[in-house]
Amino acid sequence: MGLRFVVTLMFILSFVKKDVFGNMVSMKIVDEPSSYGLSNSFGGLYQSQEDKLQMRVHPANFSGPAHLKRLVGKCFSLVDNSYKYEFCPFYNVTQHEQSLRWNPYSGVLGGYQEWEIENNTFHAMVMREGDACGEIFRSVKVFFRCSNHSHVTKVSEPHTCQYHMDFLTPLVCHNHSMLVYPTLARELQGEWDRVEGELVREEITQQGYKKKLRKIFEDAGYYLSKEKHKILSKVPEIKKEEPAKPVEEPKGEFSSMQKCTEEVAKLREELAQLKEGLLVRGIKEFELSNKKGSRLPALRVNPPIQDHQNVTAIQNGTEENKHESL
Repeated sequence: MGLRFVVTLMFILSFVKKDVFGNMVSMKIVDEPSSYGLSNSFGGLYQSQEDKLQMRVHPANFSGPAHLKRLVGKCFSLVDNSYKYEFCPFYNVTQHEQSLRWNPYSGVLGGYQEWEIENNTFHAMVMREGDACGEIFRSVKVFFRCSNHSHVTKVSEPHTCQYHMDFLTPLVCHNHSMLVYPTLARELQGEWDRVEGELVREEITQQGYKKKLRKIFEDAGYYLSKEKHKILSKVPEIKKEEPAKPVEEPKGEFSSMQKCTEEVAKLREELAQLKEGLLVRGIKEFELSNKKGSRLPALRVNPPIQDHQNVTAIQNGTEENKHESL
């Protein structure tokens, strides 16, 4: 065994440059580490263009306070425990698992849909229609807080696959920066004033007030109407499995002897019923023509039988018929 190893080693070394025995050999430094096994890791640094996440729905158009438009096209990230969250205002929120395992999770938690409005204030940005999570789809509510620079500070999951995110930015530090009424067009402001008057005069209920207010927000683009939601959504259809149709066998051909026997029995039963029907209608007998290539029946027709009990009499003949023939 030892001799074989020595011979093999000498054979291999015969193909190696002599520099390995004493001289220094320059080594090439690889600029980038291999991405094998690191797909979607470390924030997706090694993620190819083909592996980019696909959204289930199109994000809605920009809506809300005009000064927030400067956030469009920007993204803010937060690494929390073993996940990296990325928030792109008015576009989507994604989650990337920071793991070296071969299939780390990366997915879309929600795409921009509408605002949540409370007390004349833009309370939260609502991101819906994320990746599937059982029978529901993931969603995120992003709450805007005041800070001296823009960044994501906290992500929580109060309910399964329903996330809350805190986004801090100096764009909302002014007391009136998130008010709804000043952002509305003049016509919608007038409509809101009229609805407020109807509520004060008790001409509408609180429920009717909320319904009319929602219509105003839908017209402004702050709420997503059912029609617009249908346009943006691409809810996957679950196809129901149709029951397998029985395979029809070619006429005159049977897959088994049992099938053939069953069909013969059915034909005999149908033939018996046919004969009985012919007798009842006055046809005593029928024969097939002997002409080559022709199978048309030659029929002998008797007067119609009024009583079904006379079928036996036609077959065997009655006593009266015998006497008449004599």
